[in-house]
Amino acid sequence: MAQSQPFALACQGGLNKVSSQLELLRVPGEALKLSNFEVATTGGYRRISGYTQFGDGTRPNSTNAILGLQVYADGVIACSGTNIYFSQDGDSWLLLNRASVDAGGDNYSTFGGRSTAARTSQGQAEFTVYEGDTDYGELIITDRGSATKPFYFKMTGTGDLDTRTFYAKEITVDGSTYPKYCVIHDKHLVVAGAGTAENTIYYSGTSDIDDFTSSGSGSILLDDQVVGLRSFRDDLIIFCRNSIYKLTNINVSASIAIEPITKNIGCLDGASIQEVGGQLLFLAPDGIRTVAGTARIGDVELGSLSRKVVPIFTDIAVNIDSYNISSAVIRKKSQYRLFYGSSSLSTKTSQGVVGTLRINPEGGSRFEWAELLGIQASQGFTSGFDKDNVEKTYHGDYAGYVYNHDTGNSFNPAGVETSVDAEYECPDIDFGDLGTLKTLKYVKISVSPEGTVQPSLRVRYDYEDTNIPQPGDYTLSSIPSPAIFGKGVFNTAIFGAGDSPMVRQAIQGSGNTAKFRIYSDDTNGPYRINGLYIDYEPSGRR
Repeated sequence: MAQSQPFALACQGGLNKVSSQLELLRVPGEALKLSNFEVATTGGYRRISGYTQFGDGTRPNSTNAILGLQVYADGVIACSGTNIYFSQDGDSWLLLNRASVDAGGDNYSTFGGRSTAARTSQGQAEFTVYEGDTDYGELIITDRGSATKPFYFKMTGTGDLDTRTFYAKEITVDGSTYPKYCVIHDKHLVVAGAGTAENTIYYSGTSDIDDFTSSGSGSILLDDQVVGLRSFRDDLIIFCRNSIYKLTNINVSASIAIEPITKNIGCLDGASIQEVGGQLLFLAPDGIRTVAGTARIGDVELGSLSRKVVPIFTDIAVNIDSYNISSAVIRKKSQYRLFYGSSSLSTKTSQGVVGTLRINPEGGSRFEWAELLGIQASQGFTSGFDKDNVEKTYHGDYAGYVYNHDTGNSFNPAGVETSVDAEYECPDIDFGDLGTLKTLKYVKISVSPEGTVQPSLRVRYDYEDTNIPQPGDYTLSSIPSPAIFGKGVFNTAIFGAGDSPMVRQAIQGSGNTAKFRIYSDDTNGPYRINGLYIDYEPSGRR
């Protein structure tokens, strides 16, 4: 009788949608399916956290969709309908787009009594902050509507909201020019993308962000449609539909210059542009690319970061005109999240992708990817530091609600608790020999629970061959979280248990290959799958 043999795999590499069956035999730690899991920076695949309503669930502007969010001061700014709002707690919202606000600022009572300056045809919003020497910085908002000038807002004072001073106005760029994109770069406000001047960028006066006629201001006409702007190191990166440029020496009129980075690759949507780990990411027709500095000062290079999940981004590129895009960086996780969808999609079918920047075992770093499902955040998604330097993350939906993103155990659309449907599936494993039949005895799964969790396990043989018996699914024993000194709860946590227990499950069946699927659809806590240890017995070759 043949002796049993061990096989172990570590969960690493993320989602792989492009490799063939034989190629995947060499990378068993990667995933065929990875939905509502994220690649953890410490290793393994973690079921994502949920989201909760911001405050008591009061919507900024009734059922009007959230068009943009920005962490600001000790709260969040939300664009919705034809208005802009601010809230500290989600229970009440202060209207910001007031008309005729005094140049020296209004107190709370006066500001609240001003008439509303409606943001006609307001579309998906973009934000930039000029830090300056104010309490919270000066905020500029542009949007993709057809009749709104850039909006300027500043709030000063650190006491209660009714003790603060408020500043608000529209900024005139050039007559009735309505730019869509904005960024602060080297003491200038730079805007672009106006419907009447899609190829033109405008920059304000030096240290004079609300004046486009003062010293240091100007404009530059490009030969491609601008879709996004970002300040990156010493340069302004200008993303166009089919090309990318950089603007240098904005403060030296004699040597200010526009230089092409590439005329072969463009950006599909400026809302995808984010900086992660010193790299500037953007959505290109072939996936997520980066504009990265090379070893040569002043030089840049373009690189693709999403080759293993190209089919996802191919779908986005094909349907880009019907999708709204939003993205943000969750810095504590070195993570880039992008959502795509439209108001015609339900919350349950709304989609996204998440890429985690991890150390590459061969040296350097790489992004490892997973998919997100059930979070409607394709117009309003933001992450940033509040006045206390605490990272806050929010998203908003088409029903007008604002949520605390990436928190809790469950999804809560419109305040209704909903399960998180999560799935991890490894590739078929041949255990080192594709031609030998193996009978599997048991599997040990290394799990790091963050609460009491009870996922299920499915085993399938020979690429799910319907001509051989396939076992039923196994519900893993309940896995309570271990006790941590100072945090363990009596009768809930297990005292003396490790933080990553090995859960043993006896299994049935045999085949030349086997694959494992671990899944859950509940409101239990998140958990991390670190790896699998399989005990099997080889038999004859056939």
